Amino acid sequence: MKILYVASGIPVPGSLGGSTHAYEVARGLARRGHTVHLVASSSAAPPLRLAPFARPVSQLCDGFTLHQQDVPKSIALAGAWPIWRLARALRPDAIIERYYNFAGAGVWAAHRLGIPCMLEVNALIVDPPAVFKRRLDDWLGGPMRRWATTQCHWASRIVTPLHTTVPPEVPREKIVELPWGADVERFTEIANCRLQIADYSEQSTIYNLQSAIFLGSFRNWHGVTDFVRAATLLLERGGDERFVLVGDGPERAEAERLAAAWPGRFRFTGAIPYESVPGELAQANVGVAPFNTAPHPALRAAGFFWSPLKIYEYMAAGLPVITTDLPPLNTIIRDGQEGVLFREGDVASLAAAMARLLDDPAAARAMGARARARVVAHYSWQRHCEELERVLLEMV
Repeated sequence: MKILYVASGIPVPGSLGGSTHAYEVARGLARRGHTVHLVASSSAAPPLRLAPFARPVSQLCDGFTLHQQDVPKSIALAGAWPIWRLARALRPDAIIERYYNFAGAGVWAAHRLGIPCMLEVNALIVDPPAVFKRRLDDWLGGPMRRWATTQCHWASRIVTPLHTTVPPEVPREKIVELPWGADVERFTEIANCRLQIADYSEQSTIYNLQSAIFLGSFRNWHGVTDFVRAATLLLERGGDERFVLVGDGPERAEAERLAAAWPGRFRFTGAIPYESVPGELAQANVGVAPFNTAPHPALRAAGFFWSPLKIYEYMAAGLPVITTDLPPLNTIIRDGQEGVLFREGDVASLAAAMARLLDDPAAARAMGARARARVVAHYSWQRHCEELERVLLEMV
């Protein structure tokens, strides 16, 4: 098949979760023998320039063609005309669009050209009333809700981790629940090294110094400050643990402030390229994903609809995972099997979970091995793209 994949405003290549997602789907479908064209941004914050009708800049990238179009995400729909021209020139068998409030050019082009379209939904399509965008949209008479629902009706299929992201008036039979994943091949060497280590205490300094890692966005619902607070509770008991925080975001300054009392125990890397992630995970013993839905109204309203890449990447690297005891997180990571669960928002419970694994390296390694086997079997990008291919073939 020839596939046009539209991810407006997502920087590819890039260090964001959306960047990884778009890149891995494009590469994965190309590896399955399809001709893939990905439309994305060239930077995390493209400049506001008055050229929304300019043709995207094209280049070959890891088996697929990357078309970079720098229209700011907040006016992504302004780039609809060049996407329509690209779709008309390519005549793809199917179009995939990554949903965003202010996007929709791929769905619109597919509708106009009579091409089957898949809508990829990563978040709640219609925000709850607590969100400012929803209140503004209601005040304006609901144009964003109508446009979002129209896209759902135009789409042949909607792929999302949880069906509650899609408005109830959209037929459930067109929704395919499908988790995201990890590139398990990228982490194979790291995982194999872990499996060969029989006793951490006899190995290199890396394994003598027990360390926990946080990977991802420094936003309040990702629990980054809870991670630092829990880590300080462990350090106060006299431990020698180290803690690594990979990523960036609005909570970074507060996280660094909390860590400042323990010089040398915390390392902040900032945002790093995707290809550098395996190297960071290789130096850790435990991966932590302390999600907290309290500050996120959409997650409270629709359930935990994210399919968190950080958890799958921890698993792919052979790390045991500590995460919040919420569905579906507690079905991905089963307590005592692939990691440890803790009570949402409870820093003491998080600290106890971290201590449980950091104090027992042998148990942690066994859980990490089970986590690796589970992600390979159920949560890889390879499996995700195999299922996407099945759905696309049905559409076509």
